Amino acid sequence: MDQTAKTNQDLLLVIDMQNVYTKGQEWACEEVEKASDSILRLLNSRALSQVIFTQYLATKHPEGVWKEYNKVNAAVNADPWLNEMMSEFLPYTKKYPVYTKSVYSSFAIPQVRELAKHASRVVISGVVAECCVLSTALSAIDAGCKVIYLTDAVAGLNATSQKEAENILSYLSPLHTELMTTQQYLDSLLQEE
Repeated sequence: MDQTAKTNQDLLLVIDMQNVYTKGQEWACEEVEKASDSILRLLNSRALSQVIFTQYLATKHPEGVWKEYNKVNAAVNADPWLNEMMSEFLPYTKKYPVYTKSVYSSFAIPQVRELAKHASRVVISGVVAECCVLSTALSAIDAGCKVIYLTDAVAGLNATSQKEAENILSYLSPLHTELMTTQQYLDSLLQEE
């Protein structure tokens, strides 16, 4: 399916739902199971036809501070299983594209920027709330996109930092951002019909 041909529709970004963020792993996010359930609910609702998965993979030739970041995280970067998408998302990665990035923002990916430019709104989900998700949301705003931030479909390292990321984005509401739960988002789509 050529997703670039679609216009006036929301784009769901599923950011970095990889094994390294699951319970017991080095970069575990406290609410990752809740976020995963919310994202799956959204995917299973078939409310969105435009979906992109992103995946963080360290680059072989990092620049600047990323050299140190990759050195500190060398063991994680070298483990294929940790870098794989969580198993519950694998069926969806056969249906929707998965693009890799080696920085926080998903807007570093040209295909994300292009599809987002034509979307009605960019719906944000995934991990990690206080870095990749926040960076992506701010980049989307800078690119002129309206952002829907799904509070129960995003996970942070802990409840405090997750809430801080939400607070930052709430200051940009209502013009640039709208914070809502997955249910509120699905309900809003029904009202638009």
